[in-house]
Amino acid sequence: MSDYFNETHEQVRQTARKFIETHVRPHIDDWEEAGEFPREIYQLAGDAGLLGIGFPEALGGIAEGDIFMKVAVSEELMRSTSGGFVASIGSLDIGLPPVAKWAKKEIREQIVPPVLRGEKIAALAVTEPGGGSDVANLKTRAVKDGDHYIVNGSKTFITSGIRADHYTVAVRTGGEGHAGISLLLIDRDTPGFSTGKKLKKMGWWASDTAELFFEDCRVPADRLIGAENAGFIAIMSNFLAERLSLSVMAYMTAQLAYEAALDYTKQRQAFGRNIAGFQVTRHKLVDMATQIDIAREYTYRCAALMQAGKNPIKQVAMAKNFSVDVCEKVTREAVQLFGGMGYMRESVVERLYRDAKILSIGGGTTEIMKELIAKQIKL
Repeated sequence: MSDYFNETHEQVRQTARKFIETHVRPHIDDWEEAGEFPREIYQLAGDAGLLGIGFPEALGGIAEGDIFMKVAVSEELMRSTSGGFVASIGSLDIGLPPVAKWAKKEIREQIVPPVLRGEKIAALAVTEPGGGSDVANLKTRAVKDGDHYIVNGSKTFITSGIRADHYTVAVRTGGEGHAGISLLLIDRDTPGFSTGKKLKKMGWWASDTAELFFEDCRVPADRLIGAENAGFIAIMSNFLAERLSLSVMAYMTAQLAYEAALDYTKQRQAFGRNIAGFQVTRHKLVDMATQIDIAREYTYRCAALMQAGKNPIKQVAMAKNFSVDVCEKVTREAVQLFGGMGYMRESVVERLYRDAKILSIGGGTTEIMKELIAKQIKL
């Protein structure tokens, strides 16, 4: 029913849908249990043109600036039923934009195209142990030493942390606070760099998540992304697209739970009829459908503002919080409608319910979003 998408968007949507149906859905349950998916899936996604959306054509991307093409593909990727899969296959969307925009030309041309082809994996490394949302006070330090930076510190909760080839790392090159932060591009084979063991999580099981360690890690100075001590601005500019993406993940997680519950209640028999025949069930499903539609349409409106060149910080924060709240409510109700089966690992709603929780934390917590909104409305 939406008028935000054109024919090209729908063609790309069909490509993404076929990719998920062919290469992902038949295996996703096994990948969830294994805690990862085969690396070649990145290359298959690259071959299908799904990784390059939004990046410059000169670097191998397509549809730079087309927010709705990205939204269409993101919605279809979520049809995998695994937020962890989507987070890992999409880690380039948070790790690569600063490189594509602000790295030196020769670095951009060396790094970006292989990632968009799915031959290499990119990740973003900002969060630190004990740091969480307090990005401006990060501790990992980089000290200039001739034509290198010497990096010491650690990161945690890093998506694609174990197997990424390139990490966009937030480091402190100056004084305290946001004005002393820079971004460095660090390769996994850099001396002094190492990863910890894969972290075990409540949800997003198919996502490879890890700690990173830097011990006198020597990084060539030409791997500085943008100007020294200007990294905080780059990090913040990245957040808008990430939060829009998380809003899409939230309403799609809810959509999948709703669809599963709708189908189940039409088939499940109790007291002589299917449970969709009970008014309390119908009203639950109506509330679920209503909330999802509102979350989706408001997110589309935010995407339209971004498409028009606006900077809708307040609106995107509102969209993320609202969509996440809907997601948590809908997935909870879906499990309830499934009854005992909703608590079983073989039920897709069990996975969706677990996956929902991280969305109120990642990309800025619900509380941080409220503080951003408060500032925008001058409270």
